[in-house]
Amino acid sequence: MGILPKSFYESNDVLSLSKQLLGKTLHTNIDDQHTAGIIVEVEAYLGTIDTACHAWNGRKTKRTEILYRQGGLAYVYFTYGMHYMLNFTTGYLENANCILIRGIQPIIGEETMKERRKQSKVSSDLTAGPGRLTQALSINKDHYGEDLTSAEVIWVTDEKYSEFEHIELETGPRIGIGESGPDVLQPWRFWIKGNKYVSKAPKLKQAITQIQNPAYFPPVKLNRLNKKK
Repeated sequence: MGILPKSFYESNDVLSLSKQLLGKTLHTNIDDQHTAGIIVEVEAYLGTIDTACHAWNGRKTKRTEILYRQGGLAYVYFTYGMHYMLNFTTGYLENANCILIRGIQPIIGEETMKERRKQSKVSSDLTAGPGRLTQALSINKDHYGEDLTSAEVIWVTDEKYSEFEHIELETGPRIGIGESGPDVLQPWRFWIKGNKYVSKAPKLKQAITQIQNPAYFPPVKLNRLNKKK
């Protein structure tokens, strides 16, 4: 069982890293409970040049400063007043790239996951979607900044499972990023084809209709884009 080293996360090619994470095993040891699942869906965020990234245009806050550190840390934030999101920071200092973990297929600690999610059976509802998986793994704000290479609280291993020996990847627009400007339709979400623990994405036609709405790009965002050029 090989734990992914710091050097894995320090690559500046976040799109390649995102695809490489698929099929890897995400582990947590929280409240003395070991849980784990195969990563089946992720989203890449390209730092300061990505209008959907929290670091877009060099934005830096108390919450997002972790994105500017070296890769290999857990970036956990609360969203919609309901869910925690687990991201992995990647790249070198000031790079600000990250990868959102969107779905896992449970393999260790299913009973614990069911209890945390108040579910009676193991189904796709257990860990399909970033909010569901963090609840199943009991990840919250206390895990912001965790070292992904320490193998103490949150870590990833490269294990071989026959089911994932020959996987086919698919790609498409990211989910739930709202009015995020020109990059909203970038195909930077990656998943294992046919896996039931992958999120249910909105229809592409609906997303295209939304982005074509003149009100979709607030003037302030357009101005910032012009300045960037």
